Amino acid sequence: MPDTRDSVYVWDLAQRVLHWGLVVSVALAWWAGEGRLTLHLRLGYAALAIVAVRTAWGVAGSRHARFSDFVRGPRVVLGYAQRVLRGREERHLGHNPLGGWMVVALLACLAVVCVSGFLYTTDAFWGVEWVEDLHRGSAWTLVGLVAAHVAGVIFTSLRQRENLVGAMFSGRKPASTAHTDDRGASDA
Repeated sequence: MPDTRDSVYVWDLAQRVLHWGLVVSVALAWWAGEGRLTLHLRLGYAALAIVAVRTAWGVAGSRHARFSDFVRGPRVVLGYAQRVLRGREERHLGHNPLGGWMVVALLACLAVVCVSGFLYTTDAFWGVEWVEDLHRGSAWTLVGLVAAHVAGVIFTSLRQRENLVGAMFSGRKPASTAHTDDRGASDA
């Protein structure tokens, strides 16, 4: 955990609780599977509730929790990706442009997983093949996105020599290497 004298508070408590709540609910729902269906359903409802709250927090939350702080257009994202490939990307206190779109992709995919799972429990959609296919397909897509997210966190942590996982527990990141982002505003 960074020394508070040399760090900046980035991730608020709500954002960290929502993040780890999703990690736990998704992992346990995956583990529960169809063999523990009641638990699987409850965890799916919990995950959907967390997605809804995180989406609202993305509109009305603290600075680095807001989508407006980290969701960038294609030109900015492509430019950032090119700088990553050249090993010349800038550090972001909040989400970088690729990480910002990963947040959106994870939340959207998880919403599809949860809603399709819920639909499959209703009389109207029980046994409907496309609903089951959507649920399973989006669940496997989520697995791929989670793997890419974890790989991106590891890559960025190593590349920028900062513990991003630790920051998602403490809420703090080192301040000493703050930079100017794409909008010309300091992250510090």
